[in-house]
Amino acid sequence: MPSEIPSAPLPGAPPARPDRPLIAIVGGGSIGLGFAVVFARAGYPVRLFEPAESRRAVLPAELAARLAGLDSAGLLPEPPAVVRARVSVEETLAAALEDTAYVQECAPEDLALKRALFAELDRTAPPEAVLASASSALTASAFAADLAGRSRVLVVHPGNPPFLIALAEIVPAPFTDPAVVERACDIVAGAGLAPIRVGREIEGFVFNRLQGALLREAYCLVRDGVASVSDVDRVVRDGLGLRWSVIGPFETADLNTRGGIAAHAKKMGPAYARMGAERGQHDPWTDDLVARVTAERRAELPLERWEEGVARRDARLMALVRQRRAGDVA
Repeated sequence: MPSEIPSAPLPGAPPARPDRPLIAIVGGGSIGLGFAVVFARAGYPVRLFEPAESRRAVLPAELAARLAGLDSAGLLPEPPAVVRARVSVEETLAAALEDTAYVQECAPEDLALKRALFAELDRTAPPEAVLASASSALTASAFAADLAGRSRVLVVHPGNPPFLIALAEIVPAPFTDPAVVERACDIVAGAGLAPIRVGREIEGFVFNRLQGALLREAYCLVRDGVASVSDVDRVVRDGLGLRWSVIGPFETADLNTRGGIAAHAKKMGPAYARMGAERGQHDPWTDDLVARVTAERRAELPLERWEEGVARRDARLMALVRQRRAGDVA
């Protein structure tokens, strides 16, 4: 029999909101457990399947620990026991998938494993259920192209831990039904994660391509004797990362140069092109590309309000620095 966490809801507290569909999570590693927290916290009933018995045995305690941590930080809208009651750990995949509306696969990043697993999910899950993979780099086309039900398969890739990083990349394959994409976006948004729609399949999607670009350069800087590992980490943690925690790279460039991002590209574009050339990269910021980026930024912040944007950035950074100094943020 499946083990409940706990076996019954608290008196007077329903185990799940009636408007929330049933979620199945396949894989009880850090991402699978994180997704269980995300969905249960938002009122979804969750069935969590993990094939390894030894791993299943520790999931209740780990779930309780995650929820207790969120509760102590004021990030849980209900008592931990109420949220815990929405999650059951299942001993079989079939039990986890029965009557589910959305399946979140969280197996290891192994192409052969995902192909076999999605074939089983397609055979076993209800025909109307969305089949979503938490793949970090593999596309749905790589592991689901030959499935009879491939139109319901896509990637939903979170940040880690998903209960603290409130977004998920939605990456359909060319064969994914647009209605499935919409349902996935609705469910993800209902769980409190901002759905980031990726325009086409590309290895690594957006999150890991941006992360990978920085990490590749970090390795090169250490290799070439430019900086130590600890100094690279500090530059990102206390410099780039501090700023990027309140604004993104395009907004940073826009607010760093009077005249906005067009002026920044004119001033700094040649230097960045030379840096890329050192690494064998040739991706110039062409006039039409800069114009496109500029148009999107100006739609968000007209140039005549540039000073307002700078002031808002500084206020957010000041609040974050104050928190760090107070010891609230390590």
